[in-house]
Amino acid sequence: MLTPAPKFTVERLTFATLTELPNTWQNSDYKALLVKMNYDNPDAISEAELKEMCLMSFTDLEPREAAEVVLGYLYPEELNAGQIENLGHQMLTEKLWEENPELPLHKGFYQATQLLHDAYNGTFPATKAVEFQVKCTAENPADLAIFDDEPAAPLVRLLAPGLPANALINRLFSSQVEGDKFEEAKSMLWQLSTKEKTDNSITFEVVSSAYWLEDFKYADTYEATTHADATVPTEE
Repeated sequence: MLTPAPKFTVERLTFATLTELPNTWQNSDYKALLVKMNYDNPDAISEAELKEMCLMSFTDLEPREAAEVVLGYLYPEELNAGQIENLGHQMLTEKLWEENPELPLHKGFYQATQLLHDAYNGTFPATKAVEFQVKCTAENPADLAIFDDEPAAPLVRLLAPGLPANALINRLFSSQVEGDKFEEAKSMLWQLSTKEKTDNSITFEVVSSAYWLEDFKYADTYEATTHADATVPTEE
């Protein structure tokens, strides 16, 4: 006899649009970027002026060169020199956090474009992200356990019914939503944190691309089922 899928009531509590992802660029990042641009003694710059100095230093470079600096900093292992050069060209006109096929790199592409958009006053594409809180109340309190290990996949499966049928997640990833493996979910939820947990509910705060989840702002409270990704048994 099949165990029924865990059923939840899903309630969108808040929703906001963002251009900059919370807590992504730190002063240590600005210093490291200044070093990559051969800035003398960035440690001498006051913390309040680090970001401004970093943005000013970018403008001493061609936009494409600045893009290569940021991509090389964010992805020293994942991208080779040729890829960085190609992507540096593409960043000027393309929304790589939406259009590039490598979903795990999308968050970094967004961060890079947002910083360079600020530095070059609109030369790079404008960025748009979303931030919202969503409360998931379990019909059976024990079912909250599906969020314990890898919450992204079961959460995106719960968010999908709150989106229109033609939303990208429903159109492009219906087999993952319904199936037993949804690796892409982790790359869709750029920041995921638990804001509150009770005996039968959990409230998540989500930051994601508007590309994936902007339409969730229209979601009313609804009921949906979900499931965790299937686990591969380990050999004894």
